[in-house]
Amino acid sequence: MHPLRQLRESSVPTYEAMAAILAEDVVFNSPLLVRPIVGRDTVARTLVQSSTTRGSPGEYVLECKIDANTTLLRWKGTIDGHSLESLELLVDDANGLLVERTIAFRPYPALRIFRDRMKASLGDSLGAGMWDYEPEA
Repeated sequence: MHPLRQLRESSVPTYEAMAAILAEDVVFNSPLLVRPIVGRDTVARTLVQSSTTRGSPGEYVLECKIDANTTLLRWKGTIDGHSLESLELLVDDANGLLVERTIAFRPYPALRIFRDRMKASLGDSLGAGMWDYEPEA
């Protein structure tokens, strides 16, 4: 079982527990944001907030090892009673630390609820211009 899945299924993860499984220069690609999040501190804070924001712990329904360092996870849960699903591609380094996480969600209306809550809770702590494209001049 991948350490991220193990941590999420055990309970709501703490910042310290989340940071312990991440590489220093971890990259998190999310459809919620305009650009990837980079760095252990920011990614750990975001993943902990995500676990809290979703509300429903849901369940992982699939875990596949693609190769020695790459894992695919499928998760199903709800937000406000609406189905929410994700696919995650996780890449670990030689030490087993997560170096890249790319996630996709469906359906869009449930994703929008999740995004709005994440934006309200994290605000500009991820940096300026992370949530929306800057208007063209």
